[in-house]
Amino acid sequence: MARIHAAQAIHDALHVAMAADPSVLCYGLGVDDPKRIFGTTAGLQERFGAARVFDMPTAENAMTGIGIGAALGGMRPVMCHQRLDFFLLAMDQLVNNAAKWRYTFGEGHKVPLTLRLILGRGWGQGPTHSQNLQAWFAHVPGLKVVMPATAADAKGLLLSAIFDDDPVVFLEHRWVHSAQGEVADGDVRVPIGQAARLREGDAVTIVAMSYLVAEASHACRALAQAGVHCELIDLRTIKPLD
Repeated sequence: MARIHAAQAIHDALHVAMAADPSVLCYGLGVDDPKRIFGTTAGLQERFGAARVFDMPTAENAMTGIGIGAALGGMRPVMCHQRLDFFLLAMDQLVNNAAKWRYTFGEGHKVPLTLRLILGRGWGQGPTHSQNLQAWFAHVPGLKVVMPATAADAKGLLLSAIFDDDPVVFLEHRWVHSAQGEVADGDVRVPIGQAARLREGDAVTIVAMSYLVAEASHACRALAQAGVHCELIDLRTIKPLD
């Protein structure tokens, strides 16, 4: 058990998954660049080699199709996109191939693909770099949609996503990357589809997800000082809902 940032927790989850299963790949935009996607992919290529950890050209639709094909071929790809907004270029592959494959061809055809998409506003980012589109993904049959709010959930939910046999959209808010918390060592998974009750209360229930869990926690503490005690639930998974 260690107190680490969520970005480090994601980094740990990738190392644990790749060490446990040689079929796990990690590829995408910025995987081996100097910043290593906020540090989340640091050391992966050095440890597991360029055949399993590699960068891709900026061709979202193509790289998604490659991931789907690899998943159908028995691999467990983790595909990284720096920005959720530009993944809209790959919606055809996601919706009409990854999400529908098991519906079309039967339960024996698995698509264990994990899509890491980063959202949230940063410096100087305008209309094509700051959209939160989880509701779109949640309305696509066949997809699972995960949005961690804590360091422990970032690790545990990513591990569950990687070893799930369905395509999982793993949405990382860039402000959650700096969230600190106690994170267990090793392969400790958080089940997909289970919300977490963070506070008990009898006045009102507040339901939040991703970075807004932190904002809701501040609101709950302020209201408690005024004698209003709120229940707070962290959805953790957008689809399936608990």
